[in-house]
Amino acid sequence: MSRPLRIEYPGAWYHVMNRGRRKEEVFTERKDYIQFIEILKETAELFNMKIAAYCMMPNHYHLLLQTPDGNLSRGMRHINGVYTQRFNRVHKYDGQLFRGRYKSILIEADEYLLQLLRYIHKNPLRAGLIKDLNEYEWSSHRGYISNAKRWEWLYKGFPLSLLSKDPGKRRSAYMKYMAGDVGEEIEQIFGKKRHPSILGKEDFVYWVKNRFFETKAHIEVPDSRLLAPDRERIQDLVCRTYGITKEELLKSRRGTFNEARGVAIYLTRMIRSDGLIDICRDYNLKRYSSASSIIETVKSRLSKDRKLRGRINEVSKMLIKGQT
Repeated sequence: MSRPLRIEYPGAWYHVMNRGRRKEEVFTERKDYIQFIEILKETAELFNMKIAAYCMMPNHYHLLLQTPDGNLSRGMRHINGVYTQRFNRVHKYDGQLFRGRYKSILIEADEYLLQLLRYIHKNPLRAGLIKDLNEYEWSSHRGYISNAKRWEWLYKGFPLSLLSKDPGKRRSAYMKYMAGDVGEEIEQIFGKKRHPSILGKEDFVYWVKNRFFETKAHIEVPDSRLLAPDRERIQDLVCRTYGITKEELLKSRRGTFNEARGVAIYLTRMIRSDGLIDICRDYNLKRYSSASSIIETVKSRLSKDRKLRGRINEVSKMLIKGQT
């Protein structure tokens, strides 16, 4: 099974979910829910993960959390692994409980944190399990309207601060916010089978992709193709930047350096991490060494040629902005 894309860095916020294999129940009785909450508390302490919201449904769960140490994978491995072990031991089951590791969406907190908080807490309402949010015991909703000590572990201060700067008005601001509907954009995102890897405004998406573009393209990470543009897109933008045709781009001129062609090959290698075999095929090169030589030539010129750097930056920016 291929691995989903993971983007991790200190301070990142995520929406995380997982569900039972074949949509089977992962919480079958009261003590299962309690056990999962205890593991969330344990994970928050062990891995310095700030869990701002959770909701457990019979066959899946949702989390909203921040990772000050950039360790989402480690924390989630603990949550899923330990819960599976304890569940299997109690119910005398064996084997995999969840359908996979988990699904995560990196989010821009200032723009989407509150929307996702509302989406998560309203899950039981949408599913028809309850008629009043206050009735549901297995989400963090009650923690947002209570000052009880048992909720001190929940990282609710930051989300509440986004609703009101006055601590005395935050509870009422939360209740008012929760009375609203989940936004259409959020409904559409979670209504699809495939969720985005990043959720944020254009500048945030650009920052993330600019930072992780090259390091995350990997043959075992198919979702990285969501971040990497296709080969034709690279070729089209290079042609537009240099004012040439596709035929001119793909044509090899012996004895002279075709800069546009070199830039396209360089970006294909650097951004998509395409293999030399594929590059040779696409650009009519007979030897792998030819592709490697072109890439090294572009790298060498980049340090000396300001205009070349400008053109590559221009194309790269258009590519990244186009992959939303």
